[in-house]
Amino acid sequence: MHIATANLEIQREPFIRPFAFKGSAFHEKWNLVVRLQTDKGRTAFGVGGLAVLWSDARVFAAHSEVGGNALMVAVLERALALVRDQSFVGPREIFRQVFPEVHAYAQEITRQPDLRQTFTLNALVALDNAAWVLAARESGSETFDAMLSPDERGLLKHRQQHVASVPAIGYASTPAEVHAMVERGAYLLKIKIGQPGDQAAMLAKDCEWLSHLHDMVKDRETSMTQSGRVLYYLDANGRYESVEALLQLLRHAERIGMRERIVVIEEPLVEELAVDVSQVPACLAADESLHAAEDVTTRAQQGYGAIAVKAAGKTLSLALEMVQAADAAGLQPFVADNACVPILVDWNKNVAGRLPAFPGLKGGIMETNGRENYGAEAWRRMLAEHPCAGARWLEPEGGGFVLQDSFYAQSGGILADPKPYSKLFRV
Repeated sequence: MHIATANLEIQREPFIRPFAFKGSAFHEKWNLVVRLQTDKGRTAFGVGGLAVLWSDARVFAAHSEVGGNALMVAVLERALALVRDQSFVGPREIFRQVFPEVHAYAQEITRQPDLRQTFTLNALVALDNAAWVLAARESGSETFDAMLSPDERGLLKHRQQHVASVPAIGYASTPAEVHAMVERGAYLLKIKIGQPGDQAAMLAKDCEWLSHLHDMVKDRETSMTQSGRVLYYLDANGRYESVEALLQLLRHAERIGMRERIVVIEEPLVEELAVDVSQVPACLAADESLHAAEDVTTRAQQGYGAIAVKAAGKTLSLALEMVQAADAAGLQPFVADNACVPILVDWNKNVAGRLPAFPGLKGGIMETNGRENYGAEAWRRMLAEHPCAGARWLEPEGGGFVLQDSFYAQSGGILADPKPYSKLFRV
């Protein structure tokens, strides 16, 4: 396909309160929208949400919130310049050809010679999504499955009927909000740990935080987990600087009767700490420290048991490579997001529904925290604007998404134009 034009727009979606993790917080989501058009006039759109704090906290700390997002916009604009008036076989080729030069540019403008590749990957999501949709339209592929290679279809062969909708509990979450989550049926809770302060203060706050949360929900029952109890998924976002500190946290969890309910701890340690973690009595998952498929193999050798796949955070192109690498390394893949808007939730959902069931649960899992971060009113508005507005699988039921045949047949609506984002372009 020959890309004649590549254009960019921005939409800003405010949070109802700061989204706090990694010892900091941000206040709105910048959604970048890419429009690609071929020389034959065929058009496709892609949306990508920015997460500077998640992707490289150093860049976030060195700039205003707007400034950090603006740097990501510049990275994407550079990528669009590289694809204009160029021919490609498909999205995978675009990703592989563009990424090295764009990442070098990102290192230059952020003044971070060791910039985390996740920063650049996050900036490229809108382009990658648009490229996948454009390739599907060029080839006549009408479903997510049809877009995949035979090997990819073999790995994403499952059809989960129920995928846990995992809400995120941040430092600023209130008891009322946590109670509301479990009242809506949530049976796997993602708890942000790694609170502000030095390591001693962080650990003390995290222990107190876990005690408080476990006391609130420990007696809740559910039919969607093997144990019949609400389970926990901890996310430290790389804040722990030693395995011993993590072990202290788990010893505290053991004392309060919480440890056996922790099914996964995501990105517990600082990325630079390349140590064996096989002695940790919990399943550890890598997330933002995964920049390439080779990193999956490295984490497996270090004793990690799972990886977080982020099609809407690091591009679908890389997510598919990660799933293949996880299968080869014997790791459990699962899907997570970072305050994704509904159309991006369904990019993630297409992957989550096709992965194996997660150990301890009766189905798949997918973190999605949009309702908690944008507020119920804004979330209802965005759902009403979804290409498949009104579909049963857009909203969780009993703590999870019920994925009927119609979801898989319609690919969650991701191959349709993502209105109102596609309407942002003036010409």
